[in-house]
Amino acid sequence: MKTLAAPGSENLVKNSKLNIFVRVLKKRPDFLFGYIIVIFILFIAIFAPLFAPFDPYRSDAANYLKPPQWPYIMGTDATGMDVFSRVLYAPRVDLAIALIGTLLSAFLGVVLGSVAGFYDGSGKVRGFGSSFIMRSADVVQAFPVFVFAIAVVAVLGQSIQSLVLAITFVNAPIYLRLMRSQCLSIRRMRYVEAAYIAGTPDIKIITGHVIPNSIAPLLAQLSVNIGWAILLTSALSFIGAGVEAPTPEWGSMISMGFQNIVTGHWWPSIFPGLALALTVLGFALVGSSVEILADPVRTRKLLLS
Repeated sequence: MKTLAAPGSENLVKNSKLNIFVRVLKKRPDFLFGYIIVIFILFIAIFAPLFAPFDPYRSDAANYLKPPQWPYIMGTDATGMDVFSRVLYAPRVDLAIALIGTLLSAFLGVVLGSVAGFYDGSGKVRGFGSSFIMRSADVVQAFPVFVFAIAVVAVLGQSIQSLVLAITFVNAPIYLRLMRSQCLSIRRMRYVEAAYIAGTPDIKIITGHVIPNSIAPLLAQLSVNIGWAILLTSALSFIGAGVEAPTPEWGSMISMGFQNIVTGHWWPSIFPGLALALTVLGFALVGSSVEILADPVRTRKLLLS
C-alpha cells in the first residue's frame, strides 16, 4: 500500500533545509563571504565582454607597461595588453578547465570506486578487479601531484584538452577512494541486502542505492577540488606547461609579468595573482561549508556552539 505524504510536507522539508543553511551562514560569516566570491567570479566569467573596456587579445607597443591609470585601471603588460580586461576574461578559461576536469574526475572516480567497493572481498575475478583498481590508484597517487600533471601534459602535448585530462587523472583517485569507503559501509545496509536477496541486478543496486546515498560527501569534495584545480591550472601555465599566451589566463599572466617586478612594474602579475588567490579562497570556503552541511553531526555541533 502506497503511503501518501502529508500536504505541504515537501515544502516543510525544503524550508527546514534552507533555515539550517541560513543559520550556518550566520554562525560562520566567512562561509557567506566564500559564496559571494564564487557567485561574483561566475558572474564576471559570464558577462566579461560587457565589462572589459578593451580586447583582451589586442597588443599595442605604444602602451608598453603603462601603470594603473585611466583608462587602463590595472595598467598594461609588456605587450601593451590591458591587464584589467584580461583579468576579467581569465575566469572563463580557468573555470572551464577546472569544472570540466573536476567533473570528469568525479565521474571516473565514482564509477571505479563503486565497482571497487561493491565487489571488495568477492570471488576471485571480481575481487581481483577491485584490487587492481585500488593498486592502480596507489600508483597514480605515489607521484607528486604537480609532477604527474606535468608528465600528462608532456605526453599529450600542451593544450587545454591536456590540462583537462591532467586534472581528471590527478583527482580521480581521490573520488575513487571516497566512493569506495562509502560503498563499503552502504552495501551492508539492510535495504541493500534486501535488494540483493530480491534479485536486483548489481548495476541497479549501485546506481539506485549506493551512489545516491554517497552524494553529500562527494559534493563537499567536488567544491574543494574546483578551487584546487584552478590553482593547478594556473601553476602549469606559470611554468609554461599550461595555457599558451596570449590566451587570458591568470597563471600565464603572472608568468608574463613576474620578470617585470624587479624593475618596479608590479601590476601585470599582482592583479591576476590577487584574483587567483581570491577565487581559490572562495571555493575553499564554499567547500568547507558544504562539508559541514553534509554532516548532520557537525552541523548540529556548529549550530549549538
